[in-house]
Amino acid sequence: MANQAPLSTILSVNAGYVDTAGFMALHGLFTAHVTGNFVTLGAALVLGTSGIIAKLLALPVFCVAIVLARLLHFWLVGRGLAVVRTLLFLKFALLAAAAVLALRYGPFGPGDSWSATLLGMTMVTAMAIQNAVHRVHLASMPPSTLMTGTTTQIMLDIADRIQGVPPEQKAAVDARLKRMSVAVLAFAIGCAAAALLYAYAGMWCFAAPPVVALAAYLRHRDADEAAVPK
Repeated sequence: MANQAPLSTILSVNAGYVDTAGFMALHGLFTAHVTGNFVTLGAALVLGTSGIIAKLLALPVFCVAIVLARLLHFWLVGRGLAVVRTLLFLKFALLAAAAVLALRYGPFGPGDSWSATLLGMTMVTAMAIQNAVHRVHLASMPPSTLMTGTTTQIMLDIADRIQGVPPEQKAAVDARLKRMSVAVLAFAIGCAAAALLYAYAGMWCFAAPPVVALAAYLRHRDADEAAVPK
C-alpha cells in the first residue's frame, strides 16, 4: 500500500484538474465524474445552454472506454506485457492529444462544435482509463475521481474518533482517515490549480494534465506489475 500511495495521490490531483478544466472550458462537461453530466444535461436542456451533445455522449463513451481498457488488460496479460504502465501511458497520450486539440481549436464558444466535443470525449476516455486502473490495481486506495463517498467516510471516521473507538481499531481508523484526507486534498489542489490556470492562461491550462499523467507513468515501476491481478 505504501508504494501505491504516491501514485494514487498523483491520480487524484490529475482527476481534480481535468474535471475542473473540462467543466470550465467545455460548458459544464464533467470529464472525470461523468455521472455528474446528468445534472448539467438537465440544466442545459431546460435553460437552453450549449454542450448538450458532449453531455449525452460522455457516459456511453466512458463505458465503452472502460470495456476496451479491460479487454486490453487481458490482451497484455496474455502476452506477458506490462499492464499498468501501458494503460498509464495510453492515458498520457490521450491527455497530450487533448492539449493539442485545446490549443489548436480553443477557446470554445457556445454551441456543440465538433472540436469541443472531440476534446471532451478524448478527456473522458483518458479518465475512464484512469478509473479502470485505480479500480483494479489500486483498490486499497481511495477513489481518485469521486470524492463524495470518500468525504462521507472521513466524516464518519471523525465522528467515531470523537465518540471513541476501541484501541484495537484506532490504528486502522486513523490510517484510513489519513489516506482519504490526502485523496480529497489532492483532488481539491487539482481543482484549484485548474481554475487558476484557466483564468490566467486560458487554453494553455490543458498542457498540465499530460505532464501530471507522465509523472504517474514514471512513478509506476515495472516491478509493480508482479502484483497485477490476472
